[in-house]
Amino acid sequence: MSRSLEFVDRLVVAVATNVSKQPLFSADERVELIRAALNDRDRIEVRQFSGLLVDFARDVKAKLLIRGLRAVSDFEYEYQMALMNRHLSSGLETVFMVPSLDTTYISASLVREVARFGGEIGDLVHPSVAAALHEKYGARSKRG
Repeated sequence: MSRSLEFVDRLVVAVATNVSKQPLFSADERVELIRAALNDRDRIEVRQFSGLLVDFARDVKAKLLIRGLRAVSDFEYEYQMALMNRHLSSGLETVFMVPSLDTTYISASLVREVARFGGEIGDLVHPSVAAALHEKYGARSKRG
């Protein structure tokens, strides 16, 4: 998120309520975890939404969507989404950012899997996220 601030005056982190997924944390929990990780940083607002991203962007007066691409395999889906968003809202642009080399291999599903089996995740996520993951998995987090 810090790198994104180099391109915008204000950054709104949009936390989606996706009815087709069953996330480990609720949207409210994800918002709180992101806020804790940001430590009330200036110029960053964290908000949740449901429905179309273009409608949310319109509500917060966003002109630019910044999307992260972790791997080439992410590109096709993100490209289709960018084209659909442009179709639905012609004034909304999408910019893709690649991760830093030291975080390219990190994905939420991998972090959850490591946490589920009691592996060390402290160097992969913010301490509040690590604590929340360990709390969610509780007794199930035992290493073989």
